[in-house]
Amino acid sequence: MDPATYVIVIVVVALLFDFINGFHDSANSIATVVSTRVLSPGVAVFWAAFFNFAAAFIVGTAVAKTVSKGLIDPAIVSADVVLAGLLGAIIWDLVTWWLGLPTSSSHALLGGYGGAAIASAGFDALILSGWIKPVVFIVFSPLLGFILALSLTVGLSWLLRYARPGPVDKAFRKLQLLSAGLYSLSHGANDAQKTMGIIVGLLVASQGLFAQSEGWTRFLYTPTADRIPLWVEFAAYSAIALGTALGGWRIVKTMGSKITRLRPFGGFCAETAGGISVMLASAFGVPVSTTHTITGAIVGVGSARRASSVRWNIATRIVWAWVLTMPLAAVIAAFCYLILAT
Repeated sequence: MDPATYVIVIVVVALLFDFINGFHDSANSIATVVSTRVLSPGVAVFWAAFFNFAAAFIVGTAVAKTVSKGLIDPAIVSADVVLAGLLGAIIWDLVTWWLGLPTSSSHALLGGYGGAAIASAGFDALILSGWIKPVVFIVFSPLLGFILALSLTVGLSWLLRYARPGPVDKAFRKLQLLSAGLYSLSHGANDAQKTMGIIVGLLVASQGLFAQSEGWTRFLYTPTADRIPLWVEFAAYSAIALGTALGGWRIVKTMGSKITRLRPFGGFCAETAGGISVMLASAFGVPVSTTHTITGAIVGVGSARRASSVRWNIATRIVWAWVLTMPLAAVIAAFCYLILAT
């Protein structure tokens, strides 16, 4: 396979990861609105997919730029490094999807990318300052989701303390459509951009292959990561939206009912808190885990009622999966790189 074709194949693999990301994380987007029976599963996935794609027209590309040039030394980036990183993330995502664990596709991708770079050139390949915010947000994003959801639940409960339960439930069934849309919008805004960053990093590293090309391959020429090509944006958002539309049903039950029981009021609070948290991170270019954030928000809603309403054994199992995601995806990617490099 000639080098240019190899790069094109890796771009397709990156979009496949983006599709799997949407497939894997769709449960996070729809679990609350399905478990509260506001929407049927079939309608919910298309509702989420629509807002995943709508993010292309609403948010910027700060996260994509962080991933493309802020984590790995551009001189180290090669086709083998990118492909190995993607394979590490894809394999980890499929394993955790099969086990029904709502782990982070985002951190699987970052871990895989970092692991492949380390296998290629050692720890000097990492831009350590660029990893501070993603690593810190492993803890901060679910904590922020937890605090916002807890605050919303307590505050709205106090404001509506004299309202009749029936009308309140009816109102929040409608409001949850908006909160589910906000959360799905934030999911597309942050997660699709990570794949965009990986693709652009690859194209910049391979610019010499396409500098003199003619025909349809000319549009692959990307001299700098400061600007994200429009076709990359639309391809990434389309792939994640399609993956979301097909859904990852094994995780819905874990997110929607095993951690805590939700009603439309609680679903609204969790989705709103999760959406706000992820949109804030996206605005500052921080690649965060939408999975971590919505889980923290769901736990916050449950804790507002009483601590015993949260199934802490399930939450603990999920946290362990979070802790293991980046290092195990990195190890898988490193092995993949060693195989590709031989």
